[in-house]
Amino acid sequence: MTEPMIESILINLGIEVDQDRVHVDWCPAKLIEHAISHHEAYLTSTGSLSVSTGAFTGRSPENRYIVDAGEADKNVNWASKQNKPIDEATYRVVRKNVARYMSQRRHLFIVRGYAGADRKYARKVMVVAERAHQALFIRQMLVRPTADELEQFGRPDITVYAAPTYVCSRDRDGVEPAAVILDMNHKKIVVAGTGYCGEIKKAIFTMMNYLLPIEDGVLPMHCSANVDPKTGKTAVLFGLSGTGKTTLSADPERLLIGDDEHGWSPRGIFNIEGGCYAKTIDLTHEREPDIFDAIRFGSVSENVKLNRKTREPIYSDSSITENGRAAYPIEHIDRVVESGVGQSPSVVLFLTADAYGVLPPISKLSREEAMFHFLTGYTAKVAGTEIGIVEPQPTFSALFGEPFMPLDHMVYAYLLGEKIVRHNTRVYLVNTGWTGGPYGIGHRIALSHTRALVRAAMDGSIDDAGYRRDEIFGVDVPRECLGVPTTLLDPRQTWDDPEEYDKAAQKLADMFNENFKKRYPGVELEDLARPREE
Repeated sequence: MTEPMIESILINLGIEVDQDRVHVDWCPAKLIEHAISHHEAYLTSTGSLSVSTGAFTGRSPENRYIVDAGEADKNVNWASKQNKPIDEATYRVVRKNVARYMSQRRHLFIVRGYAGADRKYARKVMVVAERAHQALFIRQMLVRPTADELEQFGRPDITVYAAPTYVCSRDRDGVEPAAVILDMNHKKIVVAGTGYCGEIKKAIFTMMNYLLPIEDGVLPMHCSANVDPKTGKTAVLFGLSGTGKTTLSADPERLLIGDDEHGWSPRGIFNIEGGCYAKTIDLTHEREPDIFDAIRFGSVSENVKLNRKTREPIYSDSSITENGRAAYPIEHIDRVVESGVGQSPSVVLFLTADAYGVLPPISKLSREEAMFHFLTGYTAKVAGTEIGIVEPQPTFSALFGEPFMPLDHMVYAYLLGEKIVRHNTRVYLVNTGWTGGPYGIGHRIALSHTRALVRAAMDGSIDDAGYRRDEIFGVDVPRECLGVPTTLLDPRQTWDDPEEYDKAAQKLADMFNENFKKRYPGVELEDLARPREE
């Protein structure tokens, strides 16, 4: 039987269904039993629930929309191509049709949780899911309420319709074949026609990235975070795919707060999630023991090839997709901060894999330089990773997570600038990519050296030997770091031909400036050093 409050909420959502078909806050074991008995999934040899997400094995940006209700949605950065508008009338048609469809399902699963470990800034989330494995996924990804919190949960702040088998039709719905629609004004999300669970997670994150700065003055961040258990000092690590964010944040000497989504409030930082969503391609116990061991009973594995006889996952097999994933609660990691909160960070790290081989392995940034690189969000794809790429290609994703940041980028950048000044936070740009030449000529910076640099940045010892100014990139480079060859700190010295280095470095610096001028016309670096105009 459903609670009267939930029944009322469902009716308000347009979903009318018999109470015995609605399953509220089921535990993982019951969800797993249902998913297997109803042929949604298999149980793997590790105990993980293995599912196929169908045609969509990743996010689909072309099917993602934000409702444009005119003045009500004036805060959305409509100038960004990431924020694709859909008119309110079309959205209401889609939502009504999805609600009618969900009313006809044999089973519906309701999951209630928080987006935000710090309850002062958290939002209550309710997901109505068509499939049991979706319910398990989001149960593990949200912050799980206590029994008392569930008792007092009440009406949610954010509601999500998750209907993967509802195929959108242009004639009927105005969009096809899938739709991920965010209604910022009414805090509702529709995920229809796609079985990729990451769409639910990222839609909730995007909603939080809209609400937190506007309503709370909190900076939402697409980053990982960890803490020194001895000092309590925290660090956050930003970085796009392939930069080493997951590896470097899983430091055996520190405790993990979270691996992907955080908020920075006046009280400190907090994990927006209660779980992790890790890539599994080429996963091994030797490379990532924490993630490997976390994929056990209670986790959800998406699009991972299985051995038919043994049900063992074959993480090296990308025949389904390169984007195989596993979702698991953060408690599946041994060294974690289960409260999901920490002090305001003493250190912020921007990770980039520079395939041109010209950025210093680490450099210290001033407030305005930090804001510049935050707005730039640089890394580089290497030759051979995609068809047609024959030399390194720059990738710029503002804020290190542009698709999920619906407000004007300057809102987030000024929040970062204000917070690093207020809390005296040190900021570093870390190159985890190449040195001694570009990809194909030089070599990847050794992980041991990167770890030594990151640890020295985190404990502050990297400042001891002083800095030299890199005039090409306009950053300060440390003169020494224990455990790191001095020549590595100056990438020019690692190239056989210093003049070729100068040309390559200037080329990348010009790319930075051209990208910045194109994205933020009229904004100069010195403008970022001044307080935001209200």
